[in-house]
This record gives sequence, structure tokens and C-alpha cells, in this order.
Amino acid sequence: MTKRDWIQKSTVAVMLGTSLLMFAENGQAAEASDDSQLSGKSEQVAALAQSLLGKDYKYGAEGPTQFGSAGLATYIFGKVGVTIEDTIAELYRSGKTVSKDQVKAGDLLFFSSKGTGNPNFMGIYVGNDRFIYSSQGEDEVVEKRLSAYTGKLVGVRSFLTDGTGTSNPAPVKPPVNNDAESKGDKVIEAGKKYLGTPYQYGSTRSNKDTMDCSEFTMWAYRDGLGIDMGRGGARSQANYVKQHGHYTYDMKQLKKGDLVFFMSYRGWKESDYKGVDPLKQSITHVGIYMGDDKLLQTFSKESGGVKITNFSDTHWEYRFIMGGRPY
Repeated sequence: MTKRDWIQKSTVAVMLGTSLLMFAENGQAAEASDDSQLSGKSEQVAALAQSLLGKDYKYGAEGPTQFGSAGLATYIFGKVGVTIEDTIAELYRSGKTVSKDQVKAGDLLFFSSKGTGNPNFMGIYVGNDRFIYSSQGEDEVVEKRLSAYTGKLVGVRSFLTDGTGTSNPAPVKPPVNNDAESKGDKVIEAGKKYLGTPYQYGSTRSNKDTMDCSEFTMWAYRDGLGIDMGRGGARSQANYVKQHGHYTYDMKQLKKGDLVFFMSYRGWKESDYKGVDPLKQSITHVGIYMGDDKLLQTFSKESGGVKITNFSDTHWEYRFIMGGRPY
């Protein structure tokens, strides 16, 4: 090899080595940037959550002064530029699943009062064994120790991506039918005015002193939207929905404010309804779907009249026939 050839090869080797080193350094810099950005958003989420401690609880509210369970997360993530869903059920179905022992600041925590099944409240992990959530029972945004709630924790989801392609991006909310959302909210607000109204089977509908299930839904739609479904019972209202509005046999397709129709009670366990075809059963009860896996309804004197109940993993889920709205 001539001296000239040796110099040329040495030069190429140096250039190649320098390029590889620069590539590696740039890769490390990009990775460090992604980690820093992810850490920064996690810290922002935690800081925002802590800044909202003491704010009022209000079902379905998304801030800035009142928050529902899911609405707190929707508001905070929106502030850091991440758009997420606005109900517990949808949030639980989306995002990246995280192991319970790998939870980190900014992750969403989902809890079930029973410790199993679908979640009925949720919070935001802020680090150091602490999480923040909007509590219906305490009527405000509160901070709790996660270790005290591990028996109720049913899942963890992450909506903050690391930019490396190893996690799912935060879901983009589909276009909302604002008119339908607004109408549903009006029905719910009208119905909530009757919370605690005593139950009476076959009530006269001539006053609002007592109500059965279909009188309650009748007044909620009359007061909220001016829609008169007549003075008939649950089956009559189901027929009205089919003739004048939109309906579904899939619980997952229910919208806020929808009427929900049920078969007769057979027991509180899922096994009590095994083999029963809902579409072959008669409709005996109606309530209003509130979103976040809740129902607004009245069904007995013993229950205390018009009230809010859970939906999934209860006999109400097993008795579901159809739901919809009369518009």
C-alpha cells in the first residue's frame, strides 16, 4: 500500500467514525429530549392537579371551578395540549395499559367501589403514593394515598406518549354532536331537580308530588326539552323513541340523556339472567342514562325515590333491553 492510499483510507475511516459518533450522539440527544418532554408533561399534569385541590365537585363538570370524576382529567390534560375522552368508561377503554406496580406521575387511575368490574371513579397519580380526584362523597377535589386504595384499583392508563413509538398516542376525541350533547345535559339537569321525590307505582301524573319511573322520565323530557311523549308507561315511551328518534340495543352506544329500558327483575346476579334473550322480554322499567356509567331513575319506595345509581355490573346491566332518545 502506498503512502497516498494509506492516507486516503485513514481519512475515510476517521470521517466514518465521526459520522457514527455524531449519529449516536444525536440519537441520544433525541431520546433525552423525548424523555425530558414526557417528564415535563407529567410534572405539569401533577402540578395542575394539585393546584385544583378544594375545587367543587359537580357531576359531569369539566372546570374550571367545578369538576366531575372524569372531567378533572379531561380539563388538566387539555391544559397540557393532550386531548382525551370525557367519561370514565371511554378513558378506561383507551390509552396505554400500565402495570399497577409501574404507575408514574400523570397516569390515570381507575377504581371500582367493589374492587372488581368496571370502574366508577378515577383519579390522577401525582407521585409519592398520592393521587388526586374529584370526590362526590367529599364534594370537592381531594388528595389521597394510593396505598389506601389498592384494593379498589382496577386499572392504570397512560395518555402521555414518549415519542419513541412504544406507546399508543393519546386518542383524539371524535367530533361531538354538540346539539345532542346539549339536549342530553338539559334532560339530566331537569331530571336532577326531582332527586328524592317519593316513588309511587301508577302515580296519577297530575302533579309532581310522587312519581313512578315513566312519570319521572316524562317530566324530565317535558321540562328539559319540551318533548311530550304522552302519559303512557315505559313500553309506550320505548315505542315513541322508535317512532320519533334514535335507539340502540348496544349499551356502549348510549348517549347522555338517553332513555334506558329494562326487563323485569329476576335477581341481582348475572347468572340470574343467563339464557334470557332481552329482545324477547317485555319492557317494565325506564330510566335516564347520565354518562359515566350512571343512571338517573326511580323504582321503589324503599330505594328513596328519584336517585342516581350505578349501571354496569349491576342487575340494571343484566336487565338492559334498549336505549335511545325521542328526537
